[in-house]
Amino acid sequence: MFGIGIPEFILILIVGLIVFGPSKLPEIGRAVGKGLREFRKASSALQAAINAPDDPVPSRSPAPLHAGTSEAQQAKEPAPVEAAAGEPVSAEKEAAQEVPAVPKYDPPTQESVRAQLEEQKKHA
Repeated sequence: MFGIGIPEFILILIVGLIVFGPSKLPEIGRAVGKGLREFRKASSALQAAINAPDDPVPSRSPAPLHAGTSEAQQAKEPAPVEAAAGEPVSAEKEAAQEVPAVPKYDPPTQESVRAQLEEQKKHA
């Protein structure tokens, strides 16, 4: 324990007893114990936060259903494009309003990393 032997520990207790008195010594011991306990709890929480894996890219939530249509019908039919004041809707405007699909995030595996390293060694 910090390189302190039994004789040094007894000397520290005697000095503490003389300085603080017998009534305050148990209170000081409790306070030190609580402080050490809180420190250990905080350090273990910090280690858990550091070692926790990062969250993958969040997935998009599904679009709300229009009244009177099923999910299958909505998947087949594109969202309606509204034209301003009777203007005909062109295919270019529809294409501009479509949202591209976001690819699913797949975390790297040990095999894929090894394969990448082997490819780098071959090219180097």
